Amino acid sequence: MWAPERSGARAARSALQALQEALAGERGWLVGGLIRELLLAEVASAPAPAPPRTSLLDAARARLDAAASAAAGPVVSVDVDIVTPEDPRRLARALARALGGVAFLLHAEHGGWRVLAAEGALQVDVEPLRGATIEQDLRARDFTIDAIAQPFDGGELIDPTGGLADLAARRLRVAGAGALAADPLRALRAVRLAAALELAIEPQTAALLAEHAPQLGRVAPERCFAELRLMLCGADPAGAIALLDRFGLLAVLLPELVACQGLMQSRFHHLDVYEHTLAVLRAAVAVERALLAPQSRGRPGGDLEVLAQAIGEERRDALACAMAAPLADGMTRSQALRLGALLHDIGKPATRALDARGRVTFVGHDVQGERIGRAMLARLRTSSHLQAHVGALVRHHLRLGFLVHEPMPLARRTLYGYLRSSGSVALDVTLLSVADRLATRGERSEQAIAEHLALAATVLPEALAYHRCGPPAPLLRGDELARALGLAPGPAIGTLLEELRAAQFAGEVSDRPGALAYARALNASGREAP
Repeated sequence: MWAPERSGARAARSALQALQEALAGERGWLVGGLIRELLLAEVASAPAPAPPRTSLLDAARARLDAAASAAAGPVVSVDVDIVTPEDPRRLARALARALGGVAFLLHAEHGGWRVLAAEGALQVDVEPLRGATIEQDLRARDFTIDAIAQPFDGGELIDPTGGLADLAARRLRVAGAGALAADPLRALRAVRLAAALELAIEPQTAALLAEHAPQLGRVAPERCFAELRLMLCGADPAGAIALLDRFGLLAVLLPELVACQGLMQSRFHHLDVYEHTLAVLRAAVAVERALLAPQSRGRPGGDLEVLAQAIGEERRDALACAMAAPLADGMTRSQALRLGALLHDIGKPATRALDARGRVTFVGHDVQGERIGRAMLARLRTSSHLQAHVGALVRHHLRLGFLVHEPMPLARRTLYGYLRSSGSVALDVTLLSVADRLATRGERSEQAIAEHLALAATVLPEALAYHRCGPPAPLLRGDELARALGLAPGPAIGTLLEELRAAQFAGEVSDRPGALAYARALNASGREAP
């Protein structure tokens, strides 16, 4: 709800003002996440939130005011949930007119509507009252901290399930014993909220999560992925995955990850495959904060300090922009990198073996991992674009490590080979390889990390340029090359063109005559380029 940017704070505040004016005289209540987050902010500064007499929308606007004037505010858009005892369609359309936005039916079964304000600064979900009273409606909700309401015009908070006390204790508790049976997806939501808000799951709720874990299998896969995506995009994705495992939910949602538990690795690793995966996910978040978060950037310290300084402030800003770009399924490239971290070693259980000396190997786990990872995402009904992107991250996550023993600085042809092979994920997978290396703390790890990060510092600027511009524009077309050399169309033309691209990237040719002479020499000798 509260995103880490301030660019939309003023627009969101204006939209909230318009919403509050439009709700004047209407019957209904504020509910859900907006109340939860505002009251949690109060808990941070007081033992318990006092029931406010004024509307919580005033408190939301005050936070937006602070964000709009701060050097780095916390808000870009706001989600508001409301319940009305009247016609939600009429109210939604009235709000859309007041906000200069649009209204559309969200849940045909329940009659809920969604309103999107102009500029995307505000989203309002309008739900009909379920039950004879607002208290009945709240008791049917998932967790007590989300079962708190306030009339549109302010006044006492309505809290039939004890959500205020749970907020004060930072405790997550089901609103009723049948909450998970009504919708097993709520088990995933419990984990997401507990990890994101640093809440303790109370014992009876924890028992219910474990009891209802098998029922998660009957939930629509795309709904499960939506919750998984939010977990991975949160502040503690590794903590969320660990909670899923604790309650038996991971075995239902991602059984391939459970197969990594207890799978020991070589002496260069200090963790089994599962714990290493969580460590890589944590490291990916650390890399993101150190290199891709300019609004909160300081000195990252530790191993990432050297990498950050080598890249430089300007390139870090460019990296941040590139990785913040939307990718697919509501994820940015940076967020999809976390998904790649989660699945990067998923091929290891299928490829673990011992060599002739008894050493553990995972030969081909990158290739197998791509296949398995794509199948997992297909099972969760993600887009083919996300499947291909994450599959490529898994397939190429070892590639930079193979270059550590190359002479430094890297030869231009070697660098081109890395970028060309990694393709559209060259930038992303370079960052993933850094996280993977940072999470590997076995034998000789300090030297290995230093060497890998030094290599990444030289490759990242090139990968960024390749990401933004692609390979050099070809100096010759295939038909021109065929005519000049008297060659028939076929694979030989493609091979020559690729050799020319490599030579051009390496600075060995720079114009059409030079490219043609180079191609003639290659064709005449029948050999590959140096």
